[in-house]
Amino acid sequence: MSQFEKVAVLMGGWSAEREVSLKSGKAVLDALTRKGINAVGVDVDRKIGGLLQKENFSHVFNVLHGRGGEDGVIQGLLNVLEIPYTGSGVLGSALAMDKLRCKQLWKGVGLPTPDYYLLETEEDCDRAVKTLGLPLMIKPVLEGSSIGISKVNVETEMQSAWMQARECGGTIIAERFIEGEEYTAAILEQNVLPMIRLETDNEFYDYQAKYTSNDTRYICPCGLAETLEKSLGVMMKQAFDAVMADGWGRVDFMLDENQQPWLIEVNTVPGMTDHSLVPMAAKQAGISFDDLVIKILQGAKLHG
Repeated sequence: MSQFEKVAVLMGGWSAEREVSLKSGKAVLDALTRKGINAVGVDVDRKIGGLLQKENFSHVFNVLHGRGGEDGVIQGLLNVLEIPYTGSGVLGSALAMDKLRCKQLWKGVGLPTPDYYLLETEEDCDRAVKTLGLPLMIKPVLEGSSIGISKVNVETEMQSAWMQARECGGTIIAERFIEGEEYTAAILEQNVLPMIRLETDNEFYDYQAKYTSNDTRYICPCGLAETLEKSLGVMMKQAFDAVMADGWGRVDFMLDENQQPWLIEVNTVPGMTDHSLVPMAAKQAGISFDDLVIKILQGAKLHG
């Protein structure tokens, strides 16, 4: 793999997902090293542009989660510096990161996603309950890893949930809660990997269930009929393509009691930790973690 002369593994950064990114980055760096790739771990700060120019990296493996790394910012810099990088480009990253724009786009192309209400004032909290009913999910649209997200079961919880989400900054939405089972579809090289069903004893699949709990259950194969999983895979790929995501990523969705799918979000730089979902799906498809990392790196390119 001589084309990968010197690979920067970008991790850390300044988002709320910094600690998870550091874990993902270390796992990716170790895998590349085992594969004989000349890779260097880079804990990203605001001076990253100068460092990238100085070190003459041939490629970037981006494992920055959240703002600054998953929203088009680092992608724009890498395009300017002409350093090929893994994952989605500027537009795909920005659209997927913004949950509100992502949902608006999906609705525009006829893909199913739960109804929502924009929360800009305290009065909007009351209006959201009247419009959508309860329960509701309260979400900051520019965060990942379920950071700042709350489930509201009774109206008296709305104000505190809204205030908690506001601490993250940016736009807040209330989203109709879907009662059903949660799934994720990993996408790699235009292919949908075996789906995973997620089970948690928590109110929903929150940060603790994702990263620290040993009680979260990951079912893969997911138990769906083969024909249903295949048809859902087509929809998940449509959802991924609709936001111009590229290379690799993950689409999360719910399946209600009528087996109606509801798209929740796209992750363009999913976690690569020991609790992460894309490596689990890849393993079920017969792809080892190290080989998964290489496949993602081989998709590195400039966008636009």
